[in-house]
Amino acid sequence: MSITISHITKSYGAVKALDDISFDVSKGELFGLIGPDGAGKTTLIRILTTLLVPDAGEARMLDLDPVKEFRKLRPHIGYMPGRFSLYQDLTVLENLNFFATIFGTTIEENYDLIKDIYSQIEPFKHRKAGQLSGGMKQKLALSCAMVHEPDVLILDEPTTGVDAVSRKEFWEMLARLKERGITILVSTPYMDEASLCDRVALIQDGHILQVDTPASIVASYNRQLLGIKARNTLRLIEDLRAYPLTHSAFPFGESVHLALAGDLTDGELPEYLHQKGHEELEIEPIAPNIEDCFMELMTKKQSDK
Repeated sequence: MSITISHITKSYGAVKALDDISFDVSKGELFGLIGPDGAGKTTLIRILTTLLVPDAGEARMLDLDPVKEFRKLRPHIGYMPGRFSLYQDLTVLENLNFFATIFGTTIEENYDLIKDIYSQIEPFKHRKAGQLSGGMKQKLALSCAMVHEPDVLILDEPTTGVDAVSRKEFWEMLARLKERGITILVSTPYMDEASLCDRVALIQDGHILQVDTPASIVASYNRQLLGIKARNTLRLIEDLRAYPLTHSAFPFGESVHLALAGDLTDGELPEYLHQKGHEELEIEPIAPNIEDCFMELMTKKQSDK
């Protein structure tokens, strides 16, 4: 295993950011840590990258202890934090040279490794990092994280705040890096990115809800699911949550995903909603996605408390 996390717990005062977290990441795997803001993703990543010490439990990276053997471990990790943290008053080339020098290498020595990424921003190599667009900053940060040829690449919400095209390009770059045998751990709040990973850990409020392949997680969903639209979405959610056969009802874009706790009779739900005054109703069976599974697991976790 490239990464082993065993019963990690971390608190900030009265707030428990991580509560008995355990999972493994295999060598060469693209592993996703999926959850909303405040779920504990960044805290776990900072522990793995030797920046925080856990209150309890143990982590192993490349069979090294991030607490006791951090000096040995750091040269083997590429880390891209969630917030752009390169030197904004240095140029693209100066930033990349700086990080290469820190790790005792050069751009030329490992150019083949970063070529696919760096070649896209190389025409702007004399531009200051602070003047780059969001997508270009992202590519520069990834180039700096990869220039020393790490064995494990750890990325903390790398696509947050960038446009859809840049997000797509970034995941394509990760897929190419994975083909080189690099182990990649990436955190994201975007549920649609889960399908791009080999396996994922769904995390909420410091708890791991499930660890599996995206396809297996979706296949485990066992409730009837309906997509419902009406003119007044907010009132629709309130009325659906009051419906006797409702297990859960959550907004998904312009529609509401209704998970049922039992079997409906024909026309029963439309009649109920018409009686509540809803107009322009659209009701159709839908297939679950990873976000539906996350909401189901979260609902179950809350009901178990």
